[in-house]
Amino acid sequence: MAEPIRVVVTGAAGQIAYSLLYMIARGEVFGKDQPLILHLLDIPPMVGVLEGVVMELADCALPLLREVVPTTDPLVGFKDVSAAFLVGAMPRKEGMERKDLLSANVKIFKVQGEALDKVAKKDVKVLVVGNPANTNALVCSNYAPSIPKENFSAMTRLDQNRAASQLANKMGVPITSVSNVIIWGNHSSTQYPDASQGTILINGEWKPIAQAVNDNAYLQGSFIETVQKRGAAVIGARKMSSAMSAAKAACDHMHDWWNGTAPGKFVSMGVFSDGSYGSPKGVVFSFPVEIKNKQWKIVDNLPITDFAKGKLNVTGTELQEEKDEAMSVLDSN
Repeated sequence: MAEPIRVVVTGAAGQIAYSLLYMIARGEVFGKDQPLILHLLDIPPMVGVLEGVVMELADCALPLLREVVPTTDPLVGFKDVSAAFLVGAMPRKEGMERKDLLSANVKIFKVQGEALDKVAKKDVKVLVVGNPANTNALVCSNYAPSIPKENFSAMTRLDQNRAASQLANKMGVPITSVSNVIIWGNHSSTQYPDASQGTILINGEWKPIAQAVNDNAYLQGSFIETVQKRGAAVIGARKMSSAMSAAKAACDHMHDWWNGTAPGKFVSMGVFSDGSYGSPKGVVFSFPVEIKNKQWKIVDNLPITDFAKGKLNVTGTELQEEKDEAMSVLDSN
């Protein structure tokens, strides 16, 4: 068997981690023959809960799980890790302005970035799940200058999964029959879920989604709105934010980053923008990417309609504003 790799999950005593840790330890991300040492990082008030999580992981009797390292010290949590799931973040509370939220998260992701910079492997893959994920990834990278920027990404895979699921449901096909749906921009209500580049398998034949659905008003209206507002709908029903689906999406994201995408398939990841498709340079923007040898590449030359350009512009503007606000907080720290 291979040598164990070290993987850290922050916010390890929380709701998302509760589903995520089991999926990782079962081999659903790094492979069924890849042993793991799991580092569980959380804040001191969560130590008791963390102990319970460690007990449960032991009681799962998972063959790949060689060791569990629970800690409240980032320098222990990030030591020699090959992959990092940054789930822990300050959640938005009622009445909280975006600047307050960014300010609280800048402090968290500064500490984590500095720890990654000091003690993680230089080829570590860092996935930011905690919101505002795109800008948190930007901040974290800012404080880890020795780790390449392309090793930081933000999760928009949950939005992609939601979008694909909506289309599969509408057309009465399995989820595996929907391909190449894209999430552009921010993991927020300005994101642009785009079905226009995707295909769907109907009666054994792959067809463009727009042609198969044949309902432009739906694809440009309620489809987009449902995906944009799905997180709020889950909170409304469950009285807590998405956890199981967020954990599954984090696994999907890291699995594809680690193992690559199939030829002709692309997935959505929030990555540092090079200005592709008119996006602002230097923000973390969700694009369609193809992945090979653990390296992502933005899919280029996709046709973009005027409708899509308008949507990309709105979400890009929001990300630029978030970046500017985060940078002003960084400068004042």
